[in-house]
Amino acid sequence: MEWSDSWRGAFRIELRAEAIGYAWGGWPVLPGTYPAGSQWAGRSGAEQDGPVPVHADWQDRLNAKPEEIATWWTGQPYSLLVATGLVVDAIEVSADLGRLVARALRENGTPVPMAATPAGRWLFLTSAGQPLRPELSGHHDVRLHAKGSWIPLPPTPFQHGIVHWRVKPQVCGRHLPSSLLVQDAVLQAVGDPELFEPLHPATQLVTAERSAA
Repeated sequence: MEWSDSWRGAFRIELRAEAIGYAWGGWPVLPGTYPAGSQWAGRSGAEQDGPVPVHADWQDRLNAKPEEIATWWTGQPYSLLVATGLVVDAIEVSADLGRLVARALRENGTPVPMAATPAGRWLFLTSAGQPLRPELSGHHDVRLHAKGSWIPLPPTPFQHGIVHWRVKPQVCGRHLPSSLLVQDAVLQAVGDPELFEPLHPATQLVTAERSAA
């Protein structure tokens, strides 16, 4: 992505507006690194696995007021992250599995906020607090973002594109469904004959051990 001064300014304003909106809704938002054109480019994890929090003490900033949050985007078009484990959790899957999960949710009549990254990952946002079911905790393509983790929100930039909503929170009345409802849909999708993804013994749960460095 090329970052001209005019584009950088316009994009920063959009990210700042989105951050303020989510903060007023009670979501613990954070500024994150972005992939090119700044002092933060190339920071560990920022390009390989997506953006990471800009502030090393990000966990101490989760109760920041919208007014303070607005100042974080004053000078740079930082990525927009939300810390998980307090208000929001997220179940992350591949795009192939995500399409099947989305279909299962539609069939079950359960609207869920869904975002997709340019890296081919889908994020299903849920209310916080439920662990991953044992049947899913060993699946190599399913990750739970809970306490100590974060996810990128639209319009966060990656190296080759921007995170976008597939189902906006407004469609769901900004209501976050139970994680268990989404996990039921994931279990249904995992058993779909269109997807041949065996269980793997390695657990992919993202927990509080995730480092912000």
